[in-house]
Amino acid sequence: MRAGELSAADRFSVEEAIREAEQVSRYEFSVFVGRAEGDPREFATRLHAALVAPERSLLVLVDPLAHVLEIVTGSVVRRHLTDQEVELSAAQMQSSFAVGDLVGGLRRGLQMLADHARAPHTLHTD
Repeated sequence: MRAGELSAADRFSVEEAIREAEQVSRYEFSVFVGRAEGDPREFATRLHAALVAPERSLLVLVDPLAHVLEIVTGSVVRRHLTDQEVELSAAQMQSSFAVGDLVGGLRRGLQMLADHARAPHTLHTD
């Protein structure tokens, strides 16, 4: 497999992680693995803005050839997910990517983002 290409099994594994993250957090998750066109942050921001509900979405962009990771969060998501939590999740993904585990890094990173983005449960409001 060339860098940046995912096998069918890898795609299924990432898609499964996306579904699990969405169930946990109740936000939309998208993953882009491939070459970023131009400035990676601007490209990721454009992709995120094109989503159906960008304000309730997170986009993870990985350009394996350029060793780039970008995470873009929507305005509603940012109410429950801090920059520090995003950075922690990014560090987890990057450490996995560094040892050649793209899919595992994405799976763990998505899980961390979803866990952090989950709105706190309120037991009593009285």
